[in-house]
Amino acid sequence: MREGVTISHRGSVYEIGRGRGFYGIWIAAAPQPAPVEWWPETQDGWFDAWSRFTAVEAPGAIVAVSQAGQGDVAMTGASAREHYALRLAGAALIAAGVIFGIIGLFPGYTEGASLASQTPEVVPHAIYLATWAISAVLLLRGGSGSRTGALIAAGTSAVTFGLFFADLGIVIAGGTRLGGAGLTLSLVGWLACAAGAVLGLLSRRDGLTARPNGREAWLATVLCVIAGLGAALAFAPPWDSYVLVTPSGILGSGTAGNAFKNPGPVILGNVAVMVVLVAIVIIAALWRPVRQGAALLAGATIPLAAQAISALVQVSEKTPPQLFGLTPGEAARIGLTINAGLTAAFWVFTAFVIALILLSLRMATTPAAPGAAAAVAAQPPEEPQTAADDAAPARLGVTQPGPDWPASQL
Repeated sequence: MREGVTISHRGSVYEIGRGRGFYGIWIAAAPQPAPVEWWPETQDGWFDAWSRFTAVEAPGAIVAVSQAGQGDVAMTGASAREHYALRLAGAALIAAGVIFGIIGLFPGYTEGASLASQTPEVVPHAIYLATWAISAVLLLRGGSGSRTGALIAAGTSAVTFGLFFADLGIVIAGGTRLGGAGLTLSLVGWLACAAGAVLGLLSRRDGLTARPNGREAWLATVLCVIAGLGAALAFAPPWDSYVLVTPSGILGSGTAGNAFKNPGPVILGNVAVMVVLVAIVIIAALWRPVRQGAALLAGATIPLAAQAISALVQVSEKTPPQLFGLTPGEAARIGLTINAGLTAAFWVFTAFVIALILLSLRMATTPAAPGAAAAVAAQPPEEPQTAADDAAPARLGVTQPGPDWPASQL
């Protein structure tokens, strides 16, 4: 327990505060009570401590404890252990979800076919699983990356909810005979990954949603919303186009993949993808710090990119004549050739997805506001006060917090 310690400021990895007779820097949300570095309780000591803190932390990530929604009470050792446990539990849940998802690739998914037997289907699922796996590793490593991992997992889980529900909608509309163990395992995997993302978000409380400041921030928000709306609207029209050709000429043409030409439960899942996408994009654009918003936006964009890649893979494969009610023998007898392509709606969708990717990269590389960063680094805030200051003028307790921790730990 960090008895007699007051944490005044917190960053993405470390926190700074005052103990009995010293100023120190701790690892945020870590269980150990001793600081990793400490300085004597003097004015110069506070200045040196603050200089060190701003050197190891990104100025844009530093907030006063009260601004982080935690009041003026420092995080106790018990609270730190609780957040540490949440982070590990979140990583474990996501890892378990990935394992379930991998196993779910091989049994029958819908209509008797497994995902592994259908390249256009297995590719996007493999991308989802890889994203969740990376998020679990980031959560497990801790530090500032844990928040990034949780946000990426949350964005991916939110958007894929509608995609998985659309797959489940096929079973709901057509009967349980269309669903297989692969679908069940994949749904359990998604649920575990989504729950792990939530625990990961709860394990750190250093991010806030807030209105952006400045013309550039507002411009980025508007561009994100436009790109998100564009991608959502372009998700609905048909993407696949087909031209049926015989030696005597073109037999016919058509499109497939209209999100609204499906059974009701499937349509509901597609609509969920569109609505959740727009909501996540707006939240990510307004998230502060902006780099964390970039992680959330990237997580939401990855499933969209996976869908676009899946469409390209499908076009590259030979289209079966059964899609048009013909057997392979009948198609061979009339000399049928099926030319598959992609509609303009697909390329519009892809353009908006690329725009979202570029915006997330821009947000991830956005430096902290120059004025704020300079102000934080140039002058330390007022020294934090402890309850002991009001009780007695003399300094009581230890003058050294514990072992002389090496500076290399930072």
